[in-house]
Amino acid sequence: MESGLVVVYVTAPRGKGTEIARKLLEDRLAACINIAEVNSMYWWQGRIEEDKEDLLVIKTTVSRLEELIRRVKEIHPYTVPEVVALPVIACLGDYCRWAREETNPQRNV
Repeated sequence: MESGLVVVYVTAPRGKGTEIARKLLEDRLAACINIAEVNSMYWWQGRIEEDKEDLLVIKTTVSRLEELIRRVKEIHPYTVPEVVALPVIACLGDYCRWAREETNPQRNV
């Protein structure tokens, strides 16, 4: 059963997640975004780095994914932002319908 939804992970500097989330929601590119504080470790320019970041867990539709990625690249402070999309193989029918309605670009605010 295909839901038509994706969950997108985006990390951002601590404190910037809310700003990014609000812009994505205002643009109707996401139905819901959870923000959690995380400690990230990763390779960057030949070194292991460690940072305190915000993790955005974004729920959107497959049809809005490309535009969401483009918008994240525009507003994100990182040179190479983490944007990882995972398919939602199943979800509660009412939730799926709600998410599709809320990400409709024609929907009035």
